[in-house]
Amino acid sequence: MIESNRFSRGAAVTSGPSGAFRTVTPKPKRHLVRIRLLVIIGIIIITAVTVTTSFMNAAEPPVWLLQSAKGAVESAHRAGALRYSEKTYRNAEALVNRGWMEMARQNGRLAPFRNYDKADSLLLLAVKTASDAATQARTYAANVQALALRERDDLRDELASWEEALNGSLAKLSLARYYSSAEFALQTADRLMQTGEYEEARESMTAAQMWMKRLGESLRQNDNDEAGKLAAWRRWVQETVDDSRANGSYAVIVDKAKHKTYLLKAGNVIHTYNCNLGYNSAQQKMFSGDGCTPEGKYVVSVAKHRGSRYYKALLINYPNEADRQRFNDNKARGVISRRARIGGLIEIHGNGGRNRDWTEGCVALTDREMDHLMQYVGVGTPVTIVRRSDRWP
Repeated sequence: MIESNRFSRGAAVTSGPSGAFRTVTPKPKRHLVRIRLLVIIGIIIITAVTVTTSFMNAAEPPVWLLQSAKGAVESAHRAGALRYSEKTYRNAEALVNRGWMEMARQNGRLAPFRNYDKADSLLLLAVKTASDAATQARTYAANVQALALRERDDLRDELASWEEALNGSLAKLSLARYYSSAEFALQTADRLMQTGEYEEARESMTAAQMWMKRLGESLRQNDNDEAGKLAAWRRWVQETVDDSRANGSYAVIVDKAKHKTYLLKAGNVIHTYNCNLGYNSAQQKMFSGDGCTPEGKYVVSVAKHRGSRYYKALLINYPNEADRQRFNDNKARGVISRRARIGGLIEIHGNGGRNRDWTEGCVALTDREMDHLMQYVGVGTPVTIVRRSDRWP
């Protein structure tokens, strides 16, 4: 009994092969399990905290920067960048798309592994590029606007000069299409400028310049044509003046360019009348219905004191021999149709004073002027009609 008390509680006594006894201490299994469990729990907690912290601290997608970049591109578009700075504007659009795609790519990754640095860089560059495009567009538009305004003002002055040069000139009738086309192109340019379409306005002004160039070329050609015939017209006038002076008789001279009808007595002008002419009087009359007032030396063949369609009238002997020869030559050369007729019934008549050329080829005075003229003019009175003579004002 005394020996057994020597061993403490929990110890086991075993005997060896020799029969001697020894003490064996048991392993602390429960204590180790608890330690291991605590370690695992600690690791889990630490991992959970780490993961949670990683997710909480994960980078946020630069949504606000994306919206800013889109807004900058839209502002550039409103400033006209697509029109006036297209290359820079397209670069800004591409950068926005690249930044957007990079942001989407990062969003598809686990939060701790997301990195929006590249997306940030692309979107910031997009904002700057869009801003540059807007600035370039505004600068270019301002320069184009100033240039277009100067060109428009210059063209207006030039068109006004042409209008003044052609005012009252027979050439205005034949060149009206060029003048009207230039005027319309300039009006179109004005409308385009009002809507900010300055490039298109300049294109329209280029068209106006082209029409005015044609106007100038045609006018020079017309002047050259008149220069070649001016000697003949002056000769006709001089012959009429000389005959009137020699005979002490009355004569009538019509200057189409000045829209004047002169009454002569003994070679001197005793009265001047304003007159309206045929609606196409810039040319010599070639055939019936062309609206031209004929040019040549004629005489009054019939004096209508009543019964005329236009109050009173003096019928002249158009066509004369020279008119018939010219008409036949033009037909033979194919200048006019073989079906054309030479026409006739050219008169000096009333119902004029309309401040425009409107007749079928006649010379129109006011009714009062016809009353005055017919006091002196009758059958056989010479009537000479020229396009231009430069003899009287």
